[in-house]
Amino acid sequence: MGFHFHFDILLLILLITLIAPFCIAAEQKIVKDETVNAGEIRIFKRLIPADVLRDFPAMCFASTRCATVEPGKSWDLTPFCGRSTCVQNEENETKLLELVEDCGPLPLANEKCKLDTERTNKTASFPYCCPIFTCEPGIKLEYPEVGKDNDKKNVE
Repeated sequence: MGFHFHFDILLLILLITLIAPFCIAAEQKIVKDETVNAGEIRIFKRLIPADVLRDFPAMCFASTRCATVEPGKSWDLTPFCGRSTCVQNEENETKLLELVEDCGPLPLANEKCKLDTERTNKTASFPYCCPIFTCEPGIKLEYPEVGKDNDKKNVE
């Protein structure tokens, strides 16, 4: 019974931490959208409330690693393409934030731009696991506006 009980609790914690970011998406703060390697790879950054375990209130809980992380430290988001950093909240020192860096939203559909499967490496480390698109000359990809309803929270 003991092993299954602990496994069930760990599974429940993992599910909650994976679902919670979607539930609090409206509270996320967009930090900035960067481009790496001459416009090929886009890095999307946002601050969200960090997952915290009650027994470790001064540390972020990294659900993809099932580990606690000190403020200022980063961790890989494998199997997802991204990286997170535990951040001390400047406005409320008892609250921790998670700076999530990932590939951001996919571009809007454009028949003149295609996913470059030869240069995209989904198993590479972040940010090199982000999709790379190739467009016909003179064509630029367009991306959906993220946080349009939260313009007051956006940071340029």
